[in-house]
Amino acid sequence: MKIGSLLGALSVPFTQNSFVERPENITITATKTIYDFKMKSLDGKEVDLSIYKGKKVIILNTASKCGFTKQYADWETYYEANKDKVVVLGFPSNEFGGQEPGTDGEIAAFCKKNYGVNFPMFSKVVVKGEGKCDLYKFLTTKSLNGWNDKEPSWNFCKYVINEKGELTHFFASGVKPDSKEFMDAIK
Repeated sequence: MKIGSLLGALSVPFTQNSFVERPENITITATKTIYDFKMKSLDGKEVDLSIYKGKKVIILNTASKCGFTKQYADWETYYEANKDKVVVLGFPSNEFGGQEPGTDGEIAAFCKKNYGVNFPMFSKVVVKGEGKCDLYKFLTTKSLNGWNDKEPSWNFCKYVINEKGELTHFFASGVKPDSKEFMDAIK
């Protein structure tokens, strides 16, 4: 392991409860919303994200072999209790410590068997750096989303999207559905 990646991994627990909120006093100049994207589900079907219009959306970058993997259960419970007005979308990625090495089929089986995940899960994507998928380019590029440039710092970071498809918050890995800052954001 490289020294830089080791230091990055060691710092993870110290930075994973942070969040960034869209400033209220700025005029959003986003050029897109999440409704402009189509993504491939774990079972290979194209999903037009515009089907989530009118709901809040929580976007998670997930991994099956991470210390935060147990959050699948937290987010599944949250989704089941709130799916009439909030949808949770999982996007597996392998950028952080190689903690999602599986195929889409293996990821789907793992999530269902170990955590009973019913919220929509998507094909593995790149969420940071070179090769970043278009959805995560939108989430992490200020000129596209109107205010945020924060990339995921580890697995299970969260992006909150309002009912209009606009990005409103970013939460680091340690923030769970029952965290005060998350509950305040989702109101």
